Amino acid sequence: MHRVGFVTFAGFGSMGLAGLSAFETANLTNGERVYEITLLSETGGLVPCSTGFSVMTEPFTDTVFDTLIVGATPRLDDPMLGVVAFIRQSRKTARRVAGPCTGAFLLAAAGALDGRRATTHWLFARELAARYPELTLDVDRIYIVDGPIWTSAGVTASIDLTLAMVEKDLGAEIAREVARKMVVYHRRAGGQSQFSTLLELEPKSDRIQRALDYAGRNLKKPLSVDELATAAALSPRQFSRAFRAETGQSPARAIEHLRVEAARVLIEQGRHAVDAIAEQAGFGNRERMRRAFLRTIGQPPQTLRRNSRAM
Repeated sequence: MHRVGFVTFAGFGSMGLAGLSAFETANLTNGERVYEITLLSETGGLVPCSTGFSVMTEPFTDTVFDTLIVGATPRLDDPMLGVVAFIRQSRKTARRVAGPCTGAFLLAAAGALDGRRATTHWLFARELAARYPELTLDVDRIYIVDGPIWTSAGVTASIDLTLAMVEKDLGAEIAREVARKMVVYHRRAGGQSQFSTLLELEPKSDRIQRALDYAGRNLKKPLSVDELATAAALSPRQFSRAFRAETGQSPARAIEHLRVEAARVLIEQGRHAVDAIAEQAGFGNRERMRRAFLRTIGQPPQTLRRNSRAM
């Protein structure tokens, strides 16, 4: 029996519990009880969530958990010394410790992220990096596994995190069946971005936005810097400087992201051949598209299509 402990806090978001469904569904799929889930809080008893209902929890004890998941905390200014001490204690015996969303703050406070890569919800990324410079933050990831420490982005990313745990424990076939029953993808790669390309870029000026709009309408074209600069009514040098300042990316990198996102939508629809999609999205050939997918979302187009068909 694999014991899973899940730490909750007053005012937690109800979606924070969604990831636990992967363990529950794995029990049903496997035909026997593989996972035993215990909801925890510092003092035990009923813990209210932000949407009004409460969950019954057990207090922290010396119980050994194979997996400890520290749920998202709504109170980032509360040091929660009891929780931090429990994390430190549990790290000595747990096979893995996870911090989805803002749970990463408590893992960091316990020293679990020192010298490790981690992610969190993009809204809180800057604050996490500022508070805990000992960790290496990679916000453009849905989840990250660094040794025994697992972190993820917010909200639905906790499902990706726990599905990855199920796959690690029980294999890809069981995890795929679990995902199918949950009607979610098996599974978004950990390297996939946690927000869309256009939302990520979010330019500040109309000129750069015009260039991005032009690129989105003309992905089949080469889209050189000169061409984009013309759309923005800037010189190539002015455009490159302004684009990087406003988006944090080079024009070439941003265009690649736009192409990948456009191709991903077509691949998931499943109505077009991969070669045709590569041409439509402006990659020219499937090999260039494959390399771009690996750089951007961590998996090739063929894997994305297989996952879509398995739904």
